[in-house]
Amino acid sequence: MRVQMRVSEPADARIRRGLLRIAASQLGRRAESMVLPLEFLQQFKASDIPDPQEYEAWQSRNLKLLEAGLLVHPLVPLNKSDVSAQRLRQIIRGAYDRPLETGKNSESMQVLRSAVMSLAGRSDDGTSDGCHWADGFPLNLHLYQMLVEACFDNDDGTVVDEIDEVMELLKKTWGILGINQMLHNLCFAWALFNHFVMSGQVDIELLSAAENQLAEVAKDAKTTKDPNYSKVLSSTLSSIMGWTEKRLLAYHETFNTSNIESMQGIVSIGVSAARVLVEDISHEYRRRRKEETDVARSRIETYIRSSLRTAFAQRMEEADSKRSSRNPTPVLSILAKDIGDLAIKEKNLYSPILKTWHPLASGVAVATLHSCFGNELKQFIAGLTELTPDTVQVLKAADKLEKDLVNIAVEDSVDSDDGGKSLIREMPPYEAENAIANLVKVWIKERIDRLKGWVDRTLKQETWNPAANRENIAPSCVEMLRMVGETLDAFFQLPIPMHPVLLPDLMFGLDRSLQLFVSKAKSGCGTRNSFMPQLPPLTRCEVGSNILFKKKEKPQNPQYRGSQNGTTNGADPLALPQLCVRLNTLQFVRGELENLEKKIKTGLRNVESAQADVTDGLDIKFELCQTACQEGIQQLCETTAYKVTFYDLGHVLWDILYIGDIASSRIEILLRELDPILETISGMVHNKVRNRAITALMKATFDGFLLVLLAGGPLRAFTRQDSQIIEDDFKALKDLFLADGDGLPEELVDKASSQVKNVLPLLRTDSESLIDRFKRMMAEFNRSGAKNRLPLPPTTGHWSPNEPNTVLRVLCYRYDETATKFLKKTYNLPKKI
Repeated sequence: MRVQMRVSEPADARIRRGLLRIAASQLGRRAESMVLPLEFLQQFKASDIPDPQEYEAWQSRNLKLLEAGLLVHPLVPLNKSDVSAQRLRQIIRGAYDRPLETGKNSESMQVLRSAVMSLAGRSDDGTSDGCHWADGFPLNLHLYQMLVEACFDNDDGTVVDEIDEVMELLKKTWGILGINQMLHNLCFAWALFNHFVMSGQVDIELLSAAENQLAEVAKDAKTTKDPNYSKVLSSTLSSIMGWTEKRLLAYHETFNTSNIESMQGIVSIGVSAARVLVEDISHEYRRRRKEETDVARSRIETYIRSSLRTAFAQRMEEADSKRSSRNPTPVLSILAKDIGDLAIKEKNLYSPILKTWHPLASGVAVATLHSCFGNELKQFIAGLTELTPDTVQVLKAADKLEKDLVNIAVEDSVDSDDGGKSLIREMPPYEAENAIANLVKVWIKERIDRLKGWVDRTLKQETWNPAANRENIAPSCVEMLRMVGETLDAFFQLPIPMHPVLLPDLMFGLDRSLQLFVSKAKSGCGTRNSFMPQLPPLTRCEVGSNILFKKKEKPQNPQYRGSQNGTTNGADPLALPQLCVRLNTLQFVRGELENLEKKIKTGLRNVESAQADVTDGLDIKFELCQTACQEGIQQLCETTAYKVTFYDLGHVLWDILYIGDIASSRIEILLRELDPILETISGMVHNKVRNRAITALMKATFDGFLLVLLAGGPLRAFTRQDSQIIEDDFKALKDLFLADGDGLPEELVDKASSQVKNVLPLLRTDSESLIDRFKRMMAEFNRSGAKNRLPLPPTTGHWSPNEPNTVLRVLCYRYDETATKFLKKTYNLPKKI
């Protein structure tokens, strides 16, 4: 112990000699009843220490010890008026100027002894059971701390082998120094900890011993409320905790695989110190319910969050420095990978240790990393304006990192009370996929807007020139489909993980663009009603007049006057060839939709996110365009047919057919005009819509033929004998479309001609029967009306032998007296317009 305390042999021999003298002069007195510094001053003279300076230093040291134990840190506080204290101060102050005379009979020694013994004899309870010169706080602790150093080897700082014997010696000083087991435990815990720190934190045995000793201190802290003990306890533990926290708040910098073994003990010491400081010293804690505060868990969580924020900031700097011309990877992509590696390291290296105090250590760690990276990502996303490869790379890296972090959190909290819900709530989704999706939607919108703008501009300039290509389609259609195909190719080349999710947005946009093209391709052409004539007012025949004169009068034509042939000038956008090009164009678009759908399915199967059944749940159809094409083709067929019939051939219908002598104005001229029109349609229109176009033309000519008979104006008049000529003419018109079996199917022609066939028998019926028929029908339709007068039946356009307006019109054009008188009497119809 002498060696450990660095006491030289001469000094040890001198002290032993002094102690023997003291014992000899005060037989029977216990050591506790002596003031050893006072006795040493009296026993040693200058002659005992050869070196005068050493003697003065020795004397000064003993006087300072008396001053510290009796004046500065006395066991019982002094009164300012205490005479003994004043006298002792004077003696000590004088001794600094001139060495004290310490002979047994010297007056100065007697005065010193009197003052010292008076002060040393005071006690808390007033009884004088011994001398109190070294048990005042905190002098006693400083002295004891010096003694405790004897437990440690001077060379390497380890605990000496003879620790038990040394401890027995130390206990013998407790009475004089006022030390008890609690103070010993605290001093020894500090000594163990201090020596571990001075060892370079490599002596794990010292750390373990300090950890165990601190556990004893924690027990002691709960059993006493002594203010002096609490003060030194707080000071000591605050120092320990300060040192540990400095390392634990950035444990990624402090610990690695080479020194991770010490982390468990350091965390344990730090947490133990914090727990005692909070639970046994903090007044705030006592005022609150203890179950509300888990000190250990709270401290560990603080360490984790602080350390990972620090580590994140370092990785951020490193990622920034890694990016260069040789490594153009975006900083956040580098950072995402580094943070993923950091999370794995945390989970494997640090979390197993920290789980001792915090069951969700890994979860807290990844939640912190998730938050840190999320803040950076949020700023990145806020600045995005377009989809670039770097952008996608960052967002995909963020998405992968998030999934990895969430997986760790879920694994870590599987056994927790709430199943990890609180941790997951702490990790709001990055929504990297949403960010990518939003950018792709912007990309889609730009492409679609560009496409729609192109459609608007191009179709304003489209001439529908049949000579533009061999397919007789509009060049703009080919270009449009090419652009759609390029847009699809560009979409599937985007380096994104959610093509199937975003495809419907693109499909809808392209579908709308194609629909717009189809809509504009047929716009301005009109409908069948655009070319249907306005029917002339009803008149009656002038029986007895020479009907031939009517050929010389100018016909009252209700139809627009147009070109007089079926193949009008090519510059006319509504000429037959141009209308054929429009028809072919819509058919071409409709045919290409299937190819586009196949292209999309192939693209889906080839993207990186493809799955085996990737196309099964998707409705890959251009429904809007498909419907628009079908409706457009139907409209164009009808428009073409009625435009040709009532506009291009209007002069034949209204100016020639059945004007004057029926026999000399028959159907042949109409057939001659229809022949080149049919050739044009057959030669130009795509075979898939050719029959539809010709069928529409057939229906239009049948409608025109019927209108000539029922609403041809006052220049037409028919006898019953004319009916056979008319029936023969209608058969010739039907035969034109049958074309000896090379034309339309007979069933189709029969169906289309049924209305005309039903009406023609009325032309053979005598006027009296027609009048009776008309009256019966009017009586049926007018049961609740006036009995004396027949109302004029409305024109419905649905010509039928059972429809009164149809029968009335046959009477209007009947060239006989009976009919004209009935019309005059019943409705007072005029003979002319």
